[in-house]
Amino acid sequence: MIRRSRRLSLVLAALATLIGLALVTAAPADAGNRHSRTLSYAALGDSYAAGFGAGRYENGCYQSRRGYPALLDAETRASLDVDVTCSGATTSAVLTTQVPLLPHRARLVTLTVGGNDLGFATVATTCAPGPSAACQAAIGQALALLAPRSGGPSVLATRLATTYAAVAAAAPRAEILVAGYPLLFETPTASTPNGATIAALNNATVALNATIKATVAATAAGGAEIRYVDVAPGFTGHGIGSRRPYLHASGPEALHPTARGYRVYAAALTGALAYR
Repeated sequence: MIRRSRRLSLVLAALATLIGLALVTAAPADAGNRHSRTLSYAALGDSYAAGFGAGRYENGCYQSRRGYPALLDAETRASLDVDVTCSGATTSAVLTTQVPLLPHRARLVTLTVGGNDLGFATVATTCAPGPSAACQAAIGQALALLAPRSGGPSVLATRLATTYAAVAAAAPRAEILVAGYPLLFETPTASTPNGATIAALNNATVALNATIKATVAATAAGGAEIRYVDVAPGFTGHGIGSRRPYLHASGPEALHPTARGYRVYAAALTGALAYR
């Protein structure tokens, strides 16, 4: 009888051990299921959203694994399920080609757009040789799109408002983070070559960011879960002309952030996340 009791005890102990091992091995599998503990994330926008300038491009839109969408995917609870960012995208392109691909279930959406609407690439190309009438005309055309019209919103503000509303409607449960743009150049001094042109370009970026920020605030006032993220402070002291720039000064990637610059973007966006 004692032997039988002992055998029964050994069997029960073995079963308990096996059950315990099964539970232990099952737990990591569940914990390792990334999608069970993350939020669905979708990235929209232009070259600054795609990661152009960071290198290691994956497609013709110049998406980079060093861009801020991939960095957020790696460093936060957000799981990058959809990345439709594309270099050259305007507000119109976001509306027509990106928003339709935005998952209804998305819980986080990031967006950077507006610079291409102002023709910043054209402005940069025209102004690169130095001050000229053509350069001033290009800057003037960009600023015209930021100027209020008869007491109403500017052309760009209207485009941005339409874009933000469409994003909020397509992903009604999402937290929408709209990232602005860095100042491209270090603040010029009296001795800086082409200082007046550099100051004009920086001022245009300040005006662009102000328009984005105000339009985001107006959209949020209408009930959307949307916030503006200012990335400019992270680039202070690291503009083109500084000793350690976070933006490319020349070449095909000129006026776009380096890989280090995109880490600044990622840090600013991570700091703005509501679900941290």
